[in-house]
Amino acid sequence: MKAIFLTNNKGNIDYVYGEKNIERLKAMIDLDLTPYCEQDIIASPDKFAEVEYIFSTWGMPGGGEIKLTEYFPSLKCLFYAAGSIRYFANEYFDKGVRITSAFAANAIPVAEFTVGQILLADKGFFHSSMLAKAGDYKRANEVAGKHAGNYDAKIGIIGVGMIGRKVIELLAPYRLEILVYDKFLSDEGAEALGVKKCSLDEIFAECDIVSNHLANVPQTVGILKGSHFEKMKENATFINTGRGAQVLEDEMLAVLSQRQDICALLDVTVEEPPKPDSDFFKLPNVVLTPHIAGSMSNEVRRMAELMIDEFERFLDGKELEYEITPEKLARMA
Repeated sequence: MKAIFLTNNKGNIDYVYGEKNIERLKAMIDLDLTPYCEQDIIASPDKFAEVEYIFSTWGMPGGGEIKLTEYFPSLKCLFYAAGSIRYFANEYFDKGVRITSAFAANAIPVAEFTVGQILLADKGFFHSSMLAKAGDYKRANEVAGKHAGNYDAKIGIIGVGMIGRKVIELLAPYRLEILVYDKFLSDEGAEALGVKKCSLDEIFAECDIVSNHLANVPQTVGILKGSHFEKMKENATFINTGRGAQVLEDEMLAVLSQRQDICALLDVTVEEPPKPDSDFFKLPNVVLTPHIAGSMSNEVRRMAELMIDEFERFLDGKELEYEITPEKLARMA
C-alpha cells in the first residue's frame, strides 16, 4: 500500500471523506481503505514502511511522546482534511515530510457564519429578538432602531488571514466601511482589499460590529482586554469565532454586565462549555453557540475534496496550493 487513512477517531474518515471522495482516491493510488489509529501503527510497525502518503482529518495523532514518523520512513506528504496542524506539524517537518491542509476550505463556513451574524447584528436582531420573545415589542423596536443597519455601518475585522479575507469578500456587495487590525497586513494589501488599517482601540471605539479572526498563537493570548470593550460604541456587537484565549474573559464579562447596550456573540470560549455557574449563561447580552462556525455536516466534504485536488496536483508535479511550511505556520491559527 502507498497511502493510508490515519486518525485516532476512525469514524471521522467516513464523515469527512465520504464514499464518493474515497472512491476517487482509490482510483488514483494504492490506498488501504482501513482507517488506522496511533495504536494500530505501533502494534504493526513493519506494515507501514512503504507508505508514501497519509490522508487524515480531525483526530490526527501527534503532540505526544511517541513519534509516529519513525514508522513511516517512506512518507512524502501528509494531506490533512481539516484546519490547524500546529499540534503535530513539527514532527513531520523535522523529517522533511510536506504537509498540506484544508484550512482554506474550513475558512469558508466560518466566514459565512460570521457574515450572517454581522448582517443580523447590524439590524439589532440579537438584542431585539430577546425583548420580542419576552413580549416587549415596543422596546424591541426601539432597540433595533438604535442599530446601524447594513448601510454605511462600520465593521471591524481583527485578523486578516484566510477567514478575515473571506469575510471581507462576502461583505463586498454591501455598502459598509471595513476597518481592520492585522500587523502583518501592508498598506498596499489593505488598499487592495478596500479596507482601512486601524489600531485595536480605534476598531472597538468606532465600529458597530467587531469580529475576531486572529491566529491562535502565543502572541495573541489575552490581546482583547476589558479596556477595549469599554470603548465600544453604544449598541455595538462583538463576535468571536476565533479563539476564546484571545479574550480576557473576566474583563469582558465585567464590561458586559455594566453595558447592557452592547452584545457579545461567542462561538468560542476558553472553556467549552463554560462552567455552569459562569456569567456567560447569566448575562442577557451574551449569545453562545457551541463552536459550530467551522465545517460540519455536508460542509466537511469540501475539506476532503480540497485535499484530493491537492493530491492530484502533487502527482502531476504541480505546485501545491495549500502547503504549510514552518514559516507559514508561525503566522497561522
